[in-house]
Amino acid sequence: MQNLQKLVEEAWEERHLLEFKEYFEAIQTVIMKLDNGELRVAEPVGDRWHVNDWIKKAVILYFPIREMQEIDNKPFVYHDKMKLKTNYKELGVRVVPGASARYGAYLAKGVIMMPSYVNIGAYVGEGTMVDTWATVGSCAQIGKHVHLSGGAGIGGVLEPVQAAPVIIEDNVFVGSRVIVVEGVHVESEAVLGANVVLTASTKIIDVSGAEPIEYKGRVPARSVVIPGTYTKKFPAGEYQVPCALIIGKRKDSTDKKTSLNDALRDHNVAV
Repeated sequence: MQNLQKLVEEAWEERHLLEFKEYFEAIQTVIMKLDNGELRVAEPVGDRWHVNDWIKKAVILYFPIREMQEIDNKPFVYHDKMKLKTNYKELGVRVVPGASARYGAYLAKGVIMMPSYVNIGAYVGEGTMVDTWATVGSCAQIGKHVHLSGGAGIGGVLEPVQAAPVIIEDNVFVGSRVIVVEGVHVESEAVLGANVVLTASTKIIDVSGAEPIEYKGRVPARSVVIPGTYTKKFPAGEYQVPCALIIGKRKDSTDKKTSLNDALRDHNVAV
């Protein structure tokens, strides 16, 4: 791994090195290891997440060494630089027609992909459901037994290379049309209600106690989150600005596979 990292870093600084076999093959090896889960763009180390910047560099460098080609995947035809994953039966992954994942994305055993999309560098953990029209962006990290509901958009990131990817930890429920981008970290067993939008600058306000507690870029474990607004002053007057509201915690007694409606009903909220 140290040798692979060394070659990638050198090619990143001197792009002409990609013309040499040793560097060309190093980039291909990194993407292969991403595809089979041996490498990850980000990974838990103790109680924190570590981002492997050099692996993101390899993903970026993979594009210039690939040539455009027509991909005939009957009845669909594509024209792209990237291959699609094809070994789903061997992986134990269910893929409904209309779904696609790029080579270089890892899908663990038991993943279900409805007509949806997973981009290169992403990691999708065991037993996760990627529902209809949900998208998992490049390098996003999705944990085990996550439910990405219809139309959910999990943002990708390649550049700048030091930027953290979106991280969705184990057993998170992501409601319909939820958007999570810009490196937001959703901790385990959280529930995101329909239409919640989380960016790096979104205020995430815990309103379940006597005083509000504000977060940015992170949803604490087991939080139940719904869309909200707060009043912000502008030169032209006061206006409502979107935010996210933590209205409570997922109960210990609540089944991890519970529906979103059940989790919200616990807190007397309908969304």
